[in-house]
Parts: sequence; C-alpha cells; structure tokens
Amino acid sequence: MKKIKKLSAGLAALTILFSFAACNNSEVISNENTSAEQAVNSSEADHSLEKTDFNIGYLNSTAHLLAFVAKEEGYFAEEGLDVTLTQFASAAELANGLEAGKLDVAFIGSVPAITFQSQGHDLTIFGGAMTNGHGYVIKPEFTDGLENWDISILKGRNVASVKNSVQDAELQILLKNAGIEIGEGDDKVNVVYFDSQKDAYAALQNATIDAASVYSPYASLAEGQGYSIVYRCSEEEALQNQPCCRQVAATAALTEYEESYKAFERALIKAYKFSQENEDKTISDIKTYIDIDEDYIRTEVYGGYGASSPDPDKKGTVELKNSIVELGYTVDYDIEPLYNTEIYKNALSEIIEENPDDSIYAGFEEHFEQYE
Repeated sequence: MKKIKKLSAGLAALTILFSFAACNNSEVISNENTSAEQAVNSSEADHSLEKTDFNIGYLNSTAHLLAFVAKEEGYFAEEGLDVTLTQFASAAELANGLEAGKLDVAFIGSVPAITFQSQGHDLTIFGGAMTNGHGYVIKPEFTDGLENWDISILKGRNVASVKNSVQDAELQILLKNAGIEIGEGDDKVNVVYFDSQKDAYAALQNATIDAASVYSPYASLAEGQGYSIVYRCSEEEALQNQPCCRQVAATAALTEYEESYKAFERALIKAYKFSQENEDKTISDIKTYIDIDEDYIRTEVYGGYGASSPDPDKKGTVELKNSIVELGYTVDYDIEPLYNTEIYKNALSEIIEENPDDSIYAGFEEHFEQYE
C-alpha cells in the first residue's frame, strides 16, 4: 500500500471529490427542503392565528427581557407573529395604549395593573414578566459611617417615588411595618411623587431629593454612580417573591385572538429557556433595547435580585392585591374575571408535549400548578 500508481491515485481523488460534491449537493437540497418545510409550517401557523401583527409596549427595564429575547432570537417569528416593540415611559401610557387598540400586549407593574382593574379598566392579566427587582437608593452622605441600616434611614428625608407603582406600595408596606408615618418631619418620610421611574431617578440630581425608588436596572446604575442601596425588595422578608411586571391585554382581545396570544406565550416560554442557557447572548439581546453597560445588565438579570418568568403567578398577585387593598392603596374588587391563566397553561402544555424530557419546561409546569 505504500506505492500507489498515479492513475489509481487520481481516480481515488476524483471519486472522493465527486462524493464530497454529492454530499454538499445533498446538504444544499436538504437545507432547501428544510427551508421549504419551515416556510410551510410558518404558513400553517400564520393561517391558524387570528392576527399576526403584534404591538408590544414595555418600559425602560431589563425586567422585560423575555420579549427582547423572543424578538431577537426569532421565537416570535417562529410562532408566526410579526412583533413590534415600543418603549413607553409609564404604566398609565401602556394602559392607554391597550385601551386605544394601539397595543396588543403591555408589560405593566402588578400594582398599577391591579389599580387600573379596580378603577373599572377592562384589562386582563394573562402572564408574568418579573418577580422582585426593585427597591430604593439614597445619597451616600446619609449612610456614611453606618455598617447596617434599615428603612428608618429614610426618616426626615425627601424620597422620590412613582405613585401607583410596585415600588411605592412596597415602601408603604415597609414603613407601616416599622411604624413610620409618611409626611414632613424628622420622624417621618416625605414621599415626593413623579410621573415615571425615569423622572424619579433623575430627581436625585436635585439637592432637595435625598432618595429615590428604583426598578431594574436603576439600582445597579445608581450604585455605579455612587449612591447607596437602602434595600432591594428581594432582601426584605415582607417583600420576597413579589410579582412585579405582568403581561396585560384588553380583555376582549384575549378572547377574540386566543390562538395568537397562545403563540405569543409560547414564544416567551421559549425565551425563558434560552435566557437560562445562554447568559451572554441574553445580555446582548437586552442591550439592544436597554442600552446600558453589560455589567449592570448582568447584575440585574443574573445577580439574584429578580427573576423573569412568563408564569402568571396568580396566587402571588392575588396576595399582593389583598395587601394593597388592606393598605388602602386601592379599593377591593373581584379579580377573577380579569385574570386569565388558561392561555399560559395551554401554551405550556403544548411545549411540554413537544419537549417531554426538558427539565426547564417540567419545572414550569410544577410552578404553575403550585401558584395558579
């Protein structure tokens, strides 16, 4: 075998060359068939959906990463949806967008979603977005020399917050538990309200504001700018596992476009799995919509201060609703007609049927059954 005639070698080379070419052609044909099959599947998916154009409203927060990942990684398109993402400044603007028919889905804080419902707005919660992820920060001169502190360091301070927000409700819960009143005076906390989180945070530049509410990623931004974190809600026993942002839609739309909303939910479930397995790419996807330093994104998303999940967490949201009603934050009402868990349940069931051995999806099913 050490000596091979040139002719034989040439024939062998040609045989290999043609075999390689045939293999490549086979791959091309295979890829073309796959593309054609995907096109057919996409066409079939589109045909089964009541509507395919979806407008989603979100806030300037890493909390809404599931929508960012679903868009950037192609999960919306895979489900037959053509999604447009638009950033808004406040929960009120998002609610208005839903009611005006300009938005199909809005990521709205749980507290404003609850208060809007209690005021008669026909808006339904049908999924989750984030748990925890917010708190308060204070100027460093008020914490110099302190090794440990609690909510009492806000006494006598002017605190910027956003009315009708999770952060504000949580602050009131903590102050009530500590026996601290809201108002002016050395033994009270003076809350100054702003229209949006962005405005409340920017107010720290004002000499008259001492502290401010934050949701992700403002806590990390504040710390990077030298402010001190008074508390993160995930570290407060009374506030742990607090449902923050929820997926909200016009009630009638969820009935009229049920298959489309199920497709939307399937995309978010897939996005969650991706975020658990691809940290760096997830951070890159988030940065496309929330343009801040990647280290801040990593801290907010993977630092253990909050968790983004599409699970509706009805149990946790109802408990929060009861808490803020008791607090006098809003009036009581029947939340049942305005909480839809079937869309998520059906979407998750389909995905588990397609991926029976996936541990992440199985964990979702267990969590849903526990907190439905």
